[in-house]
Amino acid sequence: MFDNENDPISPALRALLELFASDLAEVRFPDVDGEVLDDAAAAVREKAEAVARAQAALEAARQALQESQDSLLQKGQRALAYARVFSEDNAELSAKLEGISLPRAARKGPKAEGAVAEPVAAAAGNEENAPKRRGRPPKVRPATGGSLFSDGATPEALAAAAHESGNGMLPTA
Repeated sequence: MFDNENDPISPALRALLELFASDLAEVRFPDVDGEVLDDAAAAVREKAEAVARAQAALEAARQALQESQDSLLQKGQRALAYARVFSEDNAELSAKLEGISLPRAARKGPKAEGAVAEPVAAAAGNEENAPKRRGRPPKVRPATGGSLFSDGATPEALAAAAHESGNGMLPTA
């Protein structure tokens, strides 16, 4: 189950285990030999697998808890909305309900593996948090107070120039 990158046994200890499996296979020291080392390495790998299973179970439990909390929040938001409508004629109950502010539900989207969902807190009216507008961008309009003759030629100046030329044609700007 473990490859060299995920092996809970360090590379130096793996090298020692390999030596005791090959070159030192026949050598026996008091209370330490290849078989004792192999048994200890197997115990380490077994404990590492138990930790991995426990972490996976913990992550599944956290995910189930998050889903239950999301479900409760949705039901609570719906119940609060109904209760506010119900209490419109009862000022005391309405005041109590106004004191309750539930967070907005988190948006469901693709999650990175191992990530825990965080509630999305979007500020109302904030352009930085607004979704990107779709479609064609609006046309650029001249600034307020601008005119068609923004290059400096006024209609009066153009008319005077046409009268001076005498041909009745307006000059081009």
